[in-house]
Amino acid sequence: MSDKRVYLYDSTLRDGQQTQGVDFSAADKTAIAKALDELSIDYIEGGWPGANPTDDAFFANPPKLKNSKLTAFGMTRRAGRSASNDPGLTTLAQSAPIVCMVGKSWDFQVTEALGIELSENLAMISESIAHLKSQVSEVMFDAEHFFDGYKANRDYALAAIKAAYEAGARWVVLCDTNGGTLPDEIFDIVTDVCTHVPGGNVGIHCHNDTENAVANSLAAVRAGVRQVQGTLNGLGERCGNANLISIIPTLMLKMGYDVGISHEQGWVACFSRGKEPGLLRAYRAGACRKPASYPCVGSGGAFKYSGPVPRNRGRG
Repeated sequence: MSDKRVYLYDSTLRDGQQTQGVDFSAADKTAIAKALDELSIDYIEGGWPGANPTDDAFFANPPKLKNSKLTAFGMTRRAGRSASNDPGLTTLAQSAPIVCMVGKSWDFQVTEALGIELSENLAMISESIAHLKSQVSEVMFDAEHFFDGYKANRDYALAAIKAAYEAGARWVVLCDTNGGTLPDEIFDIVTDVCTHVPGGNVGIHCHNDTENAVANSLAAVRAGVRQVQGTLNGLGERCGNANLISIIPTLMLKMGYDVGISHEQGWVACFSRGKEPGLLRAYRAGACRKPASYPCVGSGGAFKYSGPVPRNRGRG
């Protein structure tokens, strides 16, 4: 894997759906997934099978993807159950070829929210990863509240992610679940993490409660992570998630990373519902070339914009 390759993980269909007023149908999810596939997003998180009827309907008839990998989201086994006897893990294994599981990495949540021993939580992580790894092609671990956990008990937070990695997780994703960590903290903590788990196996998942989700994601990449999770237009509960529409062109055009998207594919994102996200702004600034026409997200190629794109008119 090239050190300049950063993998993109879209969580619009799950985390984005938690936005107040957003209620995707199964058909909506299919349409969005196909648009993301056209853009060649590496991973598309379809939802949480078993959590609600909409997600069950989506995974019962998943879209056929050409470029992206469909991912199902869930949680580690429950306390007191074996991984092989946990209905949630069984549903995950039957839903998609790639699975992302969330689990606790903050000792406070283990003892207070789950009410279990710290060692039991580590067993839940490692046993769940190992069990699903034998049944699906790829397993990821979302370390919930990782940065809060690291600040409270560094050794335990690191033990949680190392348990996942050593059990076979392809990606260990560090989650700033409450969105309260600042970019300098992200950089320092991720730098330390990457001395314990290789950066090529580490991801970042940021929420936007301090308006730092994009900055935090970019700081994490600078510190070594090679997967970035986010949503279209920053959709998400509370203040939202990291905005992939800002992150993608920044990684490509400002920081020189390969995100698996060509400049021509990138224009797919530029004319979604008449808005002007990052890549079009990049063109206005002279950062990339305009292809002959622009396919619109979700249009199936039916709508093409071929008119002139105004040049940068100056600063302002």
